Amino acid sequence: MEKEDLKIVNKGLEDEMELSGYRLCRWKLALVAVVGLCTGGFLFLLLYWMPEWCVKATCTRTVVRDAEVALLRSTDEFKRWFRARVRVMQAPGKNPFDSLVPQTASRQANDHAHNTSDSAPDKITRNTEDQHAQVPQIRYFTLHSTKYFWNDTIQNFEVLKGLEDLGMTCSSVHLKHSAGLCKNQQEFRRFFFGLNEIDVKVPSLFKLLIKEVLNPFYIFQLFSVILWCTDEYYYYAMAIVIMSFISIATSLYTIKKQYVMLHDMVAAHSTVRVTISRGDNETEEALSTDLVPGDVIVIPSNGTIMPCDAVLICGTCIVNESMLTGESVPVTKTDLPNPEQDKRGGDGDSIYSTEEHKRHTLFCGTNVIQTRYYTGELVKAVVVRTGFSTAKGQLIRSILYPKPTDFKLYRDAYLFLLCLVAVASIVFIYSLVIKIINQEPVKEIIIKSLDIITITVPPALPAAMTAGIVYAQRRLKRVGIFSISPQRINICGQLNLVCFDKTGTLTEDGLDMWGIQRAEDGRFHLSEEKADNKSLVTTKFVSCMATCHSLTKIEGLLSGDPLDLKMFEATGWILVEATEEETAHHDRIELTYVKPPNQLLPPAVISPEQDMELSELYELSASYMIGIVRQFSFSSALQRMSVVVRQIGERRMDAYLKGAPEVVASLCKKETVPEDFAEVLEDYTKQGFRVIALAHRRLESKLTFHKVQNINRDQIEKNMDFLGLIIMQNKLKTETPGALEELRRANIRTVMVTGDNILTAISVARDCGMIQPQDRVIIADALPPRDGQAAKINWHYADKPSKHLNKTTKLEEMEIIMEDGHAVDDERLQEQYHFAMSGKSFAVIADHFQDLLQKLVLHGTVFARMAPDQKTQLVETLESVDYFVGMCGDGANDCGALKRAHAGISLSELEASVASPFTSTTPSISCVPNLIREGRAALVTSFCVFKFMALYSIIQCLSVALLYSIGSNLGDFQFLFIDIAIILLIVFTMSLNSAWKELVARRPPSGLVSGPLLFSVLTQIVICLGFQIMSFLLIQNLDWYLNSDFYNCSAPIHAENATESEENIMNDVNTSLFFISSFQYLIVAIVFSKGKPFRQPSYKNWPFVLSSLILIAFLFFIMFVPISGIYQFLEIVCIPLNWRVTLVLIVLSNFIVSFFIETVVLDVILWKHVFSRDKQGSYGVSPAGPTPQGGIDSYGSKCLSCLCCRRRRTPKARYMHLAQELSVDPDWPPKPKSTTEAKPASHADKCSYQIEDVS
Repeated sequence: MEKEDLKIVNKGLEDEMELSGYRLCRWKLALVAVVGLCTGGFLFLLLYWMPEWCVKATCTRTVVRDAEVALLRSTDEFKRWFRARVRVMQAPGKNPFDSLVPQTASRQANDHAHNTSDSAPDKITRNTEDQHAQVPQIRYFTLHSTKYFWNDTIQNFEVLKGLEDLGMTCSSVHLKHSAGLCKNQQEFRRFFFGLNEIDVKVPSLFKLLIKEVLNPFYIFQLFSVILWCTDEYYYYAMAIVIMSFISIATSLYTIKKQYVMLHDMVAAHSTVRVTISRGDNETEEALSTDLVPGDVIVIPSNGTIMPCDAVLICGTCIVNESMLTGESVPVTKTDLPNPEQDKRGGDGDSIYSTEEHKRHTLFCGTNVIQTRYYTGELVKAVVVRTGFSTAKGQLIRSILYPKPTDFKLYRDAYLFLLCLVAVASIVFIYSLVIKIINQEPVKEIIIKSLDIITITVPPALPAAMTAGIVYAQRRLKRVGIFSISPQRINICGQLNLVCFDKTGTLTEDGLDMWGIQRAEDGRFHLSEEKADNKSLVTTKFVSCMATCHSLTKIEGLLSGDPLDLKMFEATGWILVEATEEETAHHDRIELTYVKPPNQLLPPAVISPEQDMELSELYELSASYMIGIVRQFSFSSALQRMSVVVRQIGERRMDAYLKGAPEVVASLCKKETVPEDFAEVLEDYTKQGFRVIALAHRRLESKLTFHKVQNINRDQIEKNMDFLGLIIMQNKLKTETPGALEELRRANIRTVMVTGDNILTAISVARDCGMIQPQDRVIIADALPPRDGQAAKINWHYADKPSKHLNKTTKLEEMEIIMEDGHAVDDERLQEQYHFAMSGKSFAVIADHFQDLLQKLVLHGTVFARMAPDQKTQLVETLESVDYFVGMCGDGANDCGALKRAHAGISLSELEASVASPFTSTTPSISCVPNLIREGRAALVTSFCVFKFMALYSIIQCLSVALLYSIGSNLGDFQFLFIDIAIILLIVFTMSLNSAWKELVARRPPSGLVSGPLLFSVLTQIVICLGFQIMSFLLIQNLDWYLNSDFYNCSAPIHAENATESEENIMNDVNTSLFFISSFQYLIVAIVFSKGKPFRQPSYKNWPFVLSSLILIAFLFFIMFVPISGIYQFLEIVCIPLNWRVTLVLIVLSNFIVSFFIETVVLDVILWKHVFSRDKQGSYGVSPAGPTPQGGIDSYGSKCLSCLCCRRRRTPKARYMHLAQELSVDPDWPPKPKSTTEAKPASHADKCSYQIEDVS
């Protein structure tokens, strides 16, 4: 029954969830209410914390269709539970895109247009009972600002996003949706899509307070305070209340501030006046909140902030999308092509998608700077998505409802608390037995036993844990790195692989022109340095350079893609944009035209095809102008862009194309492409040049201006004439080699993910040190299935670079000499190769060689010609083999990968780019080592705090347990002094250690449950336990114990004349354990507060050093200088001098043993030889070179391993396990002259590929 009723919503998406239906049950509700009252409200709290328990305790299971309550569980690794109330609304129809009876729609919608947001009532007022019977009921629920509607067709709840739900083609956008909606239809759709607003509601302080106070931690503190007040620990309880109040107030202020900032950021431009087109050239002014999918809006010529996602159907816009991508370069948006208007374009009609057609889509929140339009036509766009369904809405939702951070540290934190609870339970039982044996009153037994639990779970733990992250965030801010997800700082400390984009990240953002190499009649000319020579000004090559771009003028300055700018500037031409008056008078005039300066022009020659009217207008005798008629913007998927142009005065038009050389050559006539094209291209790319190819085509005379506006680009970009190559130099940033070398020394793999040519990428990888000079590069060239043949991979070994490259250099086929020898030799051999592949090969391997893909990424270093979604897929693949992946890019085409990686770093001028968790205002990859350093420091600080708080709890718990055995306890002010003066002060100062100046070759542990940390905590517990018990037993066996005659103390306070209390707090044992435990807190703090190799030495942390010295001095002072006021306040007594000296010796012995175990045994011996995790070399995985720990005595390590009876263990990380398998595989790496073929589906249960030698 339950399995049949289980539905999947958002299937295949990131927020996929399982959905179950429930109905409210009255008797269950009554039972829960009674039990909740009987438990003093604890059951209500439990059900508040556990949504699934709440639903199952108050509801009964039913079919999803009839559900009153929806219970959802995410299908990701977190398995989070959500509950939502299913509501019912009445509307004129069930499908927002259905046609509507005008009268019904008008009556229903006009009466209730204001009730369309999430707060809409369940029922709508009805005029008559008959009308009510005809109005359909629509069931829906709201979760995370998203409405889910019941669909009878699919028998499931679904999200209505907008026009994309219709699966409309590009032509249907023009034919069916370009006229706009009537008012009735608009108001009907508003029932489903609600108001077009991204409503970030700022909760009231009361709501935030209730939500914060109901946190399990504060509930536990409330329980503790009540217990302490019952036990008359008023001062300590008051201190905890004040601490909690400050913590809650700080938290409320921070949360409220974040909500207000987000609300203000969204609300600043969320409501604007828009012009809506109603068809028949009728327009009306309205607020942007009234927009629904299907409306047609007019984009004003002076620009606007887009209030929705809309697709351009007429005109051109220049847009700044920095809010979405972090890249402030203006982007030109053109109108959506209409294949139906072109007879030859019907085959090119495709389903409209905001992702695939983003060059024609205006996204919500982006700034439209300028618009361009034709004679008498307005710039129009069809609204596609509104509200939280827009691109901006999705980003706001990701901020409002972030995905939990999956990190072992946070999972282990709960285990840590459970361990403390287990210890508390044991001591609870112990104290219970002791109190019963001593025949104490029942009230006293209960209070004192419960008190142990409050001692064991430290109240300052959450504040202590966040201190290190807050300090790290401040230090990062000082070096120009900003974070919108501070919890990820700890994860940065675990990164062992970083992916880098190339252009703008590893190399300079701008390109420098190196030269050009023109081609004519299928042959290359000699390379030329400049393109602005008089002899070249009228050539098609220079015309292509001058016109094939997306540049525009903003406030008189050229703006656009840096590559386009460099290319255009190299021609020396001038760009002119027509005025509105010119476009009004001349129907065929182009919006943008370019012309060379007069000094470069030869004498004008009048062509017989010249249009004399236009010739007179523009004085072509003195000018050579080319107008840009149509622009097909650059597509990273197609790797090209093109334009249709017309020389002023000519009737026929020309098409120019530029893009990746391989792509351009494939679109050209074979006879126009030089035979040595591949060799010349290879020669340039191996030297690291960025190469762009140009092509030209003379269009047919029957192709008119208006036909061009609707033609499909596939009809233009074919049968081209190859013009030649532009060679551009993409220089490495000065910081790049140093940063990559630092990462290499730190055993952190580096990977290049770029859209550039594969040989160029390999060359840059060698130049920057990502691939060492002696290393081999294996190119995986994968081919998809074709003509009945299976998919296959051809392996090529790229030759090593030479100082004297020439055009005859080709890919060398080199054999790898596999020698039998020691394991170390095998490891060295495996360190010498890297895989490189293109985006096409990556796609084929991902589809047909899934089990091979994970093996390839172990040594994959260069991934070229990668589309944005392939970059994201690569990051997911690397994470699937247990790498902690960082991604560094410029935020443009890398948004998906930046968000998917464990730590995405966007190089952007914006302080807080929503494209990634981290944003660096320094435009170089030097931010990556800085971030990892601070991440490691923050992570180690978290471990230090965890360990310290664990020891603090155990030490205090042990002291109280020992005192319970003699009917005593720590005093109220003793607790106060320990928790406030020692613990809080030490915790907040020990977290101030800044990061170590360099990255080392090992990483800190990833979780609390790890060998080094467990060894450290357990040994320190045993040491502290031993010295406390030794002191406890020793004092009771001394002759002067409870004998005042032996006292040698000038102070009047000692055991006999101390004020007697019920618990006998002021006694010798209490005083001794107070001093011992106080020193032990400081000892473990000093021992745990480590510096190198992840943090600066503790002696450089002057607040911690000063605090520790002051506390140590104060404790020694009150130990040897009895002051009556201090002794009475702390409820301690004066003990004999010889025993005080003995206590000092015990404390010194404790410190020496603790320091020796932690520093010598753990850090020097066990860490390096037993606990080391980064033995990647032993599993055949190495980042680009040997680790600095290679000099450790391997013989000593082997001996210690044998003594510890350790066999060669199987590594936990998936990538190490795979590398261990490959290290014994004789067929790996693939040899040159070999092909890997995919096996048929019948062999899918075994290996999906086989390697064959090909002669």
